Amino acid sequence: MKTCYLLLFIFLIGFDAQAQQPLKGSYRSKESAEIIYSLIDGYFVETKFNVNTKAFDYTWGGPFTKEGNKLIVLTHFDSRDKSVVGKSREISFNIKNLDLIDKGENALAGNWRISGRKTGDQITDNPLRARRTYKLLTGTRFQWFAINIETGEFSGTGGGTYQFINGKYTEHIEFFSRDSSRVGASLQFSAKIEEGKWHHSGFSSKGEAIYEIWSRD
Repeated sequence: MKTCYLLLFIFLIGFDAQAQQPLKGSYRSKESAEIIYSLIDGYFVETKFNVNTKAFDYTWGGPFTKEGNKLIVLTHFDSRDKSVVGKSREISFNIKNLDLIDKGENALAGNWRISGRKTGDQITDNPLRARRTYKLLTGTRFQWFAINIETGEFSGTGGGTYQFINGKYTEHIEFFSRDSSRVGASLQFSAKIEEGKWHHSGFSSKGEAIYEIWSRD
């Protein structure tokens, strides 16, 4: 009998620990294959796009908390309506009704904000302001978005899948709000983590040399 109680206790401890784990990863809606949800570092993004037609529909997101099968999201941006920025939104979110894409596990997984740029030997810091650019990475997916959390201005977004192997970071673009002709392209960069910051260098989609420094918020 003591053995049974001990096994039950261990099971309950393990179950509780699993329940307390932060919600992270990428999921696809079972109702619409064009809708993807990405969650990492307490940040939520929902995006709708079609790879085949290269059409971008919308994206929105912000910091979230989970209450049962609901998410409470403080809207940081919404490409459809800037008037909702700064307001909380409650949405149904039951992972049993979603298709798992990845579990948010990767050395680069996180919600990163561009915090500096390097030109030659000089680094220019980009302090946290209302206007900011994020790049959210789960286990296999990435999405960047340029926003202003005070005015609601939405400047653009792009994303798709990525790989990070042996210091090489490669993006495969599946949507781009500013220019659909970019869809299908792949870009490769050098990447490394130094003192908790992501150093990202190579050439942009316009062929311009870049050296960016990203920090987790």
